[in-house]
Amino acid sequence: MRAAGWRVRRAELGDLESILAIERGSVEAPQWGEGVWLGVLGDGEGSGSARRCFLVEGDGGIVGFAVVSCSFEVAELESVAVAEGARRQGVGRAVCRAAMEWARECEAERMELEVRASSEGAQALYAELGFCEMGRRRGYYREPVEDAVLMTAMLRGNALR
Repeated sequence: MRAAGWRVRRAELGDLESILAIERGSVEAPQWGEGVWLGVLGDGEGSGSARRCFLVEGDGGIVGFAVVSCSFEVAELESVAVAEGARRQGVGRAVCRAAMEWARECEAERMELEVRASSEGAQALYAELGFCEMGRRRGYYREPVEDAVLMTAMLRGNALR
């Protein structure tokens, strides 16, 4: 898949160093660490759900990623991060669309996510992709303590925007 000059593809083990660099450079990202990433890039075997990481790369290398898991009718957008120099260029939109498309292929009916309440740009992007706020988790995030906004998008019967 190619969007806005970027190539979107499934991540591989060889991408781990670049993924970790983007994760560490994004304070909003979960900061999972190498051990968790090895499980993600190994397709989440043994986790009871299907899991994928999609990434976006350009001529200069990998500039963003998204992790999505599917369990029965529900998909979860677990993590999305874009390198600082590539933000606001369509990278997040492209990788989220790839994640949503794969969730549809897994026959998920809806996708859920949580995002920091202060991440207004991310919330606006998710709204453009069809997500609606469904609630909040008070004090969910640490460093700094902050609410999580819970968002959901229906995947069946709705076309991608």
